[in-house]
Amino acid sequence: MRQLIDIPPVWLAGFLCAAWWQASYHPMGLSFGPIWADLLGGLLVGGGLLMVLLSMVQMRRRRTTFMPHQDADHLVTDGIFGISRNPIYLGDGMILAGFILYWDAVPSLVLVPIFVWVVEKRFIEKEEAALRRKFLAQFDRYSQQTRRWL
Repeated sequence: MRQLIDIPPVWLAGFLCAAWWQASYHPMGLSFGPIWADLLGGLLVGGGLLMVLLSMVQMRRRRTTFMPHQDADHLVTDGIFGISRNPIYLGDGMILAGFILYWDAVPSLVLVPIFVWVVEKRFIEKEEAALRRKFLAQFDRYSQQTRRWL
């Protein structure tokens, strides 16, 4: 049961709820301006969703899992994974930042680096350690060529 709850989309939903709550009940009179914030927020949310979907499609084509608590069958290093070792988590961060901008939740911008830190500690470090053990030199080469985020 814990593996069904302790997954990145649940963490993202929690951070989104916190940002929405702040924007709705404690707006503090801060704003980015409606046009620019809406445009940039929409681009970030759309780009983040596209990045997540492309990553998942690429992983499915390679017949490996995108679930964080399962062992990967293959190391995916091309396509969008040639830009970032963690494009799904990068997409999640973009979605969070986009909604924060769209909702004019200026004080909630602090949630973005906190979300990145939580994802690194809860998921990325463990996943990369497992990939390093399973794929040895192949993962070492990949991690030297491709950055964790961007």
